Parts: sequence; C-alpha cells; structure tokens
Amino acid sequence: MDLRRWTELRQSWRPGHAPELMVIPLGLIVAVCVIDILAPAHIHLGPLLVAAPAITVAFAGARMTALMGALAVGAQVLIGAARGVLSTANVMAQIAALVVISVLCVAFSFVRRGRERQLHRVRSVAEVAQSVLLQPLPARSGPLRIAARYLPAEEEADLGGDLYAAARTAHRSTRLLIGDVRGSGLGAIGNAALLLGAFRAAAHRQATLPRLAVHLDAAFRWDADQWRVETEQDTDEDFATATLLDIPDHEAVVHLISCGHPPPLLLRGRSVTTVAPRASHLPIGLGGLCDPDDYDVETFPFEVGDLLLLYTDGVIEARNADGVFYPFAERVPKWFEEDPEGLLQRLQDDLLAHVHGHLDDDAAVVAIRRLGA
Repeated sequence: MDLRRWTELRQSWRPGHAPELMVIPLGLIVAVCVIDILAPAHIHLGPLLVAAPAITVAFAGARMTALMGALAVGAQVLIGAARGVLSTANVMAQIAALVVISVLCVAFSFVRRGRERQLHRVRSVAEVAQSVLLQPLPARSGPLRIAARYLPAEEEADLGGDLYAAARTAHRSTRLLIGDVRGSGLGAIGNAALLLGAFRAAAHRQATLPRLAVHLDAAFRWDADQWRVETEQDTDEDFATATLLDIPDHEAVVHLISCGHPPPLLLRGRSVTTVAPRASHLPIGLGGLCDPDDYDVETFPFEVGDLLLLYTDGVIEARNADGVFYPFAERVPKWFEEDPEGLLQRLQDDLLAHVHGHLDDDAAVVAIRRLGA
C-alpha cells in the first residue's frame, strides 16, 4: 500500500470534527445499561443500543464508530449476564444484530469519507477557478482605495454571471468594469469568463473607452455567433449589461460608458447621488456598434473623499418575504465613514438580513474611494 492510500486510510479512522458530541452515544449506552439492569424483568431496553453506532457515524470517523459499536455490544452482553439471560436466543439475536449494524456503520463511514474527499477536491478546484476568473481587485490603485464583494445566489456556489475587473493604464489612470451576464449556470460563467478575458487583454492599452467598448462587444458577439448556423433562429441571445469607467489619478473626475447597466452611486458626505449618464447604450453583445464614435463617454466629478459604488441588479432587486426591495440608496449613506472594505461588510450583513439569508440573484458591489495625493 502506497503512502497516499495509507494516509487516507488513517484519516478515515479519525474521530471527526465534533468530539464533544461523543457524550450522546456514550450517555445512551450508560443509560440503557443502568435502566435495563434495574428495571423489571418484562422491560427490555437493550435494542436501543443500536442507536449508539448509528448516531456516532453521523459526526465521527470509522474508529469512533467502531468503538461505539463495540461498547454497545459489550453493554448488551453485560445486561444479559446481569439478568442471567445471556445464553437465550433473544439476547444472542440482539448481540448479532448489534454487530451487523456496527459493521455496516463503519463501512458507511469509509464511504462517507471518500465522498468528503471528493467534495473537498471539487471545492478546491472551484476556489482556484474563482481566483483565476474573478480575480480580487487591488486594494490600492493610484489615489484610489478599492474593495469588492461577490454574493452568489446559489448556496455553496462561488461564481455566477456577475463580474468585475480593474486594470492600470500607462497614462496613470484606473479602468474598471462591472457587468452582469444574462442567464445563469455554466453558460453565464463561460460568458463572464469571455468578457473578463477580453477586458484584461485590452483595458491596459492606450485605447479610449469607446474603443474598449467596441472591443468587448465584438469579442462577445463573435464568440456567440461563430458556431451558429445561418438559418438558426436566435431565440437565446447572449448579452451582458456593463459599465466601463476610467478614473484619472490627477483629475477629480470619472469617465464612464453605460451599456444598459444600473447607474453607480456617488457618496459625498451623507448625501448620495445617482451617477446617471444621459446615454445608455445597448448591452454588450447586442450593441452592434462598430464605430467608437457611436459610444458616448460622460464625465462626472469624483473628488477627494468621495466614494463611488458600482453594483449589479442583484442588490437593488433583492426582496424580502413581503416583496419589499432592498433600499440600497437609503442605507449606504449611513456607512459613508467606513473604509470601502468596512462599508461592503456592513452592506453585505444588512442585505442578507433583509432577504433572510437567501438572494434570488447573484449580487456584486465595488466600492471606490478617492484619497488625497
């Protein structure tokens, strides 16, 4: 047997992650022994001993399960000897049943351990994929302090169709993308990966924001259309809403292009302003705009101390049990004094409390504060 298999075998015999719970099967065995020995002859609690290994396998490893099974069998033997009925067919059958159940519980513990190892590997791969696809945003970029938070709607999921990314340009500015790909599941994840890859490949170049928007739209549409049969009806269009931003280091402004995405919020002191551009272009993948001149770049003040919030519709469309939408614009001014990471933590806690821990759609938020020189 090689070292790896021997290590896995040893791990399967570990007591588990909740050793304090061992008092439950131990207490059951002791209680059954005492009560059965002291109870009248017509009362028999011995069959309850089968619960000891059955309970143990739920939270412990094979070693502890086997130990509880052995203790249960020993307890049944003790009860039979104390009552003088150890050699009877009834007691022998109970002992045999305990042995069989204990062996089955130990075998189940080995199977469960194998499934846990497989699940751990899958989660490890998912975490690596998430870190590669949705890379963490830098905490600092020039005069900007940045934080981001991604909240998946599906439990145990780490990634969906919401996305964000940042890039540093040679002319000393920070470019950011926040988007929401239509749909869910693997298709949305694939399209999100495509959009993020296209952004990272081009955002750091000297190209203008309109040229970057054209590049993203063309890459998205090319990937969606390259295998489509000409006569095939496009009944399942792929697209993504997005906002592209460019924030210069030495100019107190933010330049942006909106492609059907919810407008950012600007926090200045205790006041909140919606950064609503006059023009909102069609989402990425539907625009069909091949000329950069077709995209309108709009400029808004972004001064020292201001905080800009980018978000997806999973935040503003989150509802509680009564169907009330989350009051995003009303809540965030209360946390303006927090640093971006602290604000997003407060926002996450408040949002999850509003929806009682269950989001109907993925949600992503990026907080950007401009600091002094």
